[in-house]
Order: sequence, then structure tokens, then C-alpha cells
Amino acid sequence: MDELIALQLEDSAAEMGKAVAHTESELTKIRAGKAMPSMLDGIYVDYYGTATPLAQISNINTPDARTLMIQPWEKNMLSAIEKAILDANIGLTPQNDGNVIRLIIPPLTEERRRDLVKKVKEEAEKGRVTVRNLRKDANDGIKKLKNDGVSEDEIKAGEAEVQKLTDKYIVAVDRLAEAKEKDIMTV
Repeated sequence: MDELIALQLEDSAAEMGKAVAHTESELTKIRAGKAMPSMLDGIYVDYYGTATPLAQISNINTPDARTLMIQPWEKNMLSAIEKAILDANIGLTPQNDGNVIRLIIPPLTEERRRDLVKKVKEEAEKGRVTVRNLRKDANDGIKKLKNDGVSEDEIKAGEAEVQKLTDKYIVAVDRLAEAKEKDIMTV
């Protein structure tokens, strides 16, 4: 196989891997009824005028399966953390006792589980679309190599390899979504 096509395939594989990793990180933010510190990953707190990730200004623990406990390193940050959690609109109400903030994760109802499964399917579809877009970009890049003297047979072989990569990464996204759906629907 032509060296230029091989480079294009390597780049595509790396980008598709990043797309799958991003999908996985988005899926971890969807809560499955269990308290997980990663649920708070997208929350930024106003820390002396700078938007700072919650995990960088506090300690986040899970004392039990239904509770998240946030202990800020500076007590004067409690109200800012509380405000950031409410502003993030994650469906949890913070309970501030003056020392720590507790987030009680309510048990999931059947209807809520179905809504979460829909969210999982939406995220998985976004991941698949991203992988398909990367396939299109890779194929376009390979077709442009015709100007550099790459034969048509090598271009066809390169496009076939891109399709194999695409299938591999779409299956990876599907597996992630399937595992998350199973996790959510398990009572």
C-alpha cells in the first residue's frame, strides 16, 4: 500500500479513536442511578473570577451508592459550588450543611430510565455520525492523492481500509451504548 494512504489511514484511526473516547466520556455523564463523581465533570465554579472545574477546588466522595459529598478546600466556596450545581441543571438539589454539600441521587423511575436510554441513543448516534464524517474526510484525502501519482487500485484499496476502520469504530460506539443501556435498565 502506498505510504501516503497509510499515513491517511493512521490519522483517520487516531481521529476515530478520539471520537469513540469522546462518546464514552459523554456517556459517563449520564447517570444510571448510582452516585459517581464523574457526574459532576462538566460543572465549573466561579473561583475568584475564574471558571474552575469543581474537582479542582473540592474533594468529591461517594459515602454510599445514592449520595455524592462535595467538601471544598475553602469553606467560603460552599455557596459558589451550590450555585454552580444549580446552574448546571443536572437534576439534583444540593444540600449545604455549612461544611459539605450533599447531593442525594433519587432512585430512577421506569419513565426516567427510558428517557436516559433515549439520551444514550442520541449520544451514540452523535458518535456514529462523527465517525462517518471522519470516513468521508479520509476518503476525500485519499482521492486527492491521485494527483500525487497514487494508482486508482491503491486508492480503491485505501477506501476499503477506511471502511473497515469505520465499521470497527462504529461497533465500538455501539458496544459502549449497549453497555450503558444495560447499566441504566438494571434495577
